[in-house]
Amino acid sequence: MAIELNHTIVHSTDKKAAAEFLTGLFGLPDPVPFGPFMGVELSNQVTLDYIDVDTTPVPNHYAFLITEAEFDEIYGRIKERGIEHWADPTQTKPGEINTNDGGRGVYFLGPDGHFLEVLTRPYGSGE
Repeated sequence: MAIELNHTIVHSTDKKAAAEFLTGLFGLPDPVPFGPFMGVELSNQVTLDYIDVDTTPVPNHYAFLITEAEFDEIYGRIKERGIEHWADPTQTKPGEINTNDGGRGVYFLGPDGHFLEVLTRPYGSGE
C-alpha cells in the first residue's frame, strides 16, 4: 500500500499573511489561491492549505525536514527578522538550535501560534 499525505488545512486569522510568512521565511514560491485556501506547496508535493477561521486557531505543530544548506538560509532569516526561537519544544533554550541525531533543528512560532520546526535529520536517525 502506498499512502502519502497530500495536504492539510492550517487554520489562520489571516490566511494570506500566514502563508506568506512561511513562503518568505522558507524561500518558497508565492502561495496560490484555491477556493477558500491559500496553498503552500512543499517539495514532496504536500500542500499546506491556509484558511481563515473566525476563532483563535488551536495551535498545531508542523515540522519540516530540510537540508543543511536550507537550514543555514532559514535560520539566517529567523535571526535577521528577530523571530524568537528555541532549541527545544518546551521553549527552555531560547535563542539556540539543537544538534539532535547529528543534525540541526530549531523551533519557532508562526503568526497564529502554530509551533513550527525545521530539522536537518529525522528524529531517531541518530549518529
